[in-house]
Amino acid sequence: MAILSYNDITPKKVIEFNGEPYEVLSSHVFRMQMRKPVNQTKLRHLVSGKVVENSFHQNETVKEADMGTMDATFLYTNRGESWFCEAGNPKNRFSFPEDAVQDQTRWLVQNAPCTVLLYNENPIAVRIPIKVELAVTDAPPAVKGDTATGGNKQVTLASGAVINTPLFINEGDVLRINTDTGEYVERVTKA
Repeated sequence: MAILSYNDITPKKVIEFNGEPYEVLSSHVFRMQMRKPVNQTKLRHLVSGKVVENSFHQNETVKEADMGTMDATFLYTNRGESWFCEAGNPKNRFSFPEDAVQDQTRWLVQNAPCTVLLYNENPIAVRIPIKVELAVTDAPPAVKGDTATGGNKQVTLASGAVINTPLFINEGDVLRINTDTGEYVERVTKA
């Protein structure tokens, strides 16, 4: 575990703040007039997802959280819980509350690989690839002259997520989706 000074607290790092793991979302080091420099940060709690703001002063240090990762497989979501298992060891199952991982699981189909973050050997968060490829299961037909609305339509993906796509997308197409923004990137294969 490394000790970070106030200006080493940068985005994407995971720190221990108040004894809990937080991911740094943004940081800005500035100095107001004759005062000492301050690092103003936004931190996201890795377990609850709650975002807090905190200012770290020049004389403050924090510990970098001792995080591990595990390759896992998404199994299913049922009764408010999303279930996963360790890759290659289906007996090692664990779950997260559905509302805590809903942003990630909406892009996962059954048996999809993912990465689970471990803190003190306990699973606390799910990480998925930035881009995933999903098949279109339901797409309304494109109607000629229907471009007055900008040429988009809503389609349903194999994972159950609904996104906006161009009019030329049909049922059975495989699309590449950006999981950070939830937007259509490109069509990978045509049905």
